[in-house]
Amino acid sequence: MPKNTPYSLPKDSKAWQQAVDSVAALLPSSTSLSDFDALQSLPVFALIVVLPAHVPALDIHNYVQSWVDEQPSWHLVTVAEDAEANFIEVDVNVATSDAAANAQTQDTTQSAFVPAQVFRYLLVPATDTLMHPAKKVAAAHIIDDQLTTRLRRDLAQHYTDNQSTDHQSTGNQSSEDESTGNEVTPSLDSENLVDCHILSIGHMLRTHKLACFDMDSTLIEQEVIVELAKTAGIGAEVEAITEAAMRGEIDFDESFARRVALLEGIPTTVLDEICARLKISTGAHTTITALKALGYHTLLVSGGFTYFADYIAERLGIDEVHANFLDIEEGEVTGHIQLPIVNGDKKAAIVQQTAERLGIEMTQVVCVGDGANDLPMMALADLGVAYHAKPIVQARADAAVNVTGLEGVLYALGYPELSPVS
Repeated sequence: MPKNTPYSLPKDSKAWQQAVDSVAALLPSSTSLSDFDALQSLPVFALIVVLPAHVPALDIHNYVQSWVDEQPSWHLVTVAEDAEANFIEVDVNVATSDAAANAQTQDTTQSAFVPAQVFRYLLVPATDTLMHPAKKVAAAHIIDDQLTTRLRRDLAQHYTDNQSTDHQSTGNQSSEDESTGNEVTPSLDSENLVDCHILSIGHMLRTHKLACFDMDSTLIEQEVIVELAKTAGIGAEVEAITEAAMRGEIDFDESFARRVALLEGIPTTVLDEICARLKISTGAHTTITALKALGYHTLLVSGGFTYFADYIAERLGIDEVHANFLDIEEGEVTGHIQLPIVNGDKKAAIVQQTAERLGIEMTQVVCVGDGANDLPMMALADLGVAYHAKPIVQARADAAVNVTGLEGVLYALGYPELSPVS
């Protein structure tokens, strides 16, 4: 991925609407194709398949079609990009932002995103029928499980066979990463071979306006409280409190207060050192830049601390920040907390209040996170995206991103892969 190469995304694409229009004959005659609420009662699904670029090129359509052929109740329709769409340019250069700021701890050629192949389809019922929303969600999870398992199995076998053939012919165990010029050995983990998103078509047709992101392990790769604990030499004590909370022995607010109390006396010079070594997640800069260019209001909502959240938001150009205030007096952390603590419920309330303040419907909100405390806000949003998340979060999210960087959120929103500008 050359530095300073502009990439583009369609800003006003009608690709999904055109695909729905093309199957009007398969839908109930009374269906209004412009009524998103009416379409929500139909078992019409968007199917998005994302493969990292290092997976050998193959006709993914044949893999998907072979599964559909075994399901007599479904039709498969390929979604073609709208030729009339206007495209926006996305600045993917991180050499002077992400990487330069992390020069002490990371290679300055960090990729701005993970090159990927994105395939988009409609799954349409063979007979016109309605479906209760709860049943539709269950059907989406069943299809997701079946198709994802099938594709992971088939692609893993194809990938392994291809690697074996390449190694026999070249004797080389590694390949070159085009984005960095470094030799790498791609992972054989089938979990990293494919993301399948099975979503209601309404997710693709609606215009979303507010994108909300967790910070720790989402916008950044680290957990700030862990970094603070390691620096202060209290890692074991903080871990013990965290484990007690996970066992349900203490609630989140109490565990948070106990952990913050252990930070008493840490000077702000140490906080600044931690800020300097925080690593922005791959794709975060690209994703925020793209969303803002597409007209989104962006929100960082974190159970961490404003001291770090403000820094990350400034680095990424995020519009608004909500997090816990880290109480500091005379250049040192006091160990005191300020209420209310930003826990899972508070995160959800902040998202809802922000949407109301901006005049944005919750059907136009996207929430992204990795932990259980992100589930309440993800449940409120039209689209909840799990990013390299805990299994329970992936299971309850609308979409789960595992094979790309944070730019996988763009693909879950229905956008095609980032394309170099001619």
